[in-house]
Amino acid sequence: MNIQLGEVELKIIPAHFLHSAGNFQVYDPVSKILYTGDLGASLEMDYFIVEDFDNHIQYMEPFHKRYIPCGRVLKLWADMVKELDINMIVPQHGAIFNTPELSRRFIEWIESISCGIDIMEDIYRIPRV
Repeated sequence: MNIQLGEVELKIIPAHFLHSAGNFQVYDPVSKILYTGDLGASLEMDYFIVEDFDNHIQYMEPFHKRYIPCGRVLKLWADMVKELDINMIVPQHGAIFNTPELSRRFIEWIESISCGIDIMEDIYRIPRV
């Protein structure tokens, strides 16, 4: 859906199961910022802007592997947001992807990871003494 906010028509886009079942994200077509909520969350780093994407993966990967239910929903999301003209991706937690290049790298990374039920084989085991 679209929501009129003054002169700007914000796009409210589906992000169901990323990580909440009824999740939505907000895209501002004027600033070209995609506010992604928990998608892109990063933890325990000491900076606010991503400069080295490859190094930044270590701060995002544990959260996404644990809290995103499956890779298929990430692929669907990535295919959808590739249609947007994005200057920045701004997650609710952690560092910001403040360029179109870093935003593109994030979308490419997120659509390729295995997570949630895709990687449960090692977790669903009876503990051995």
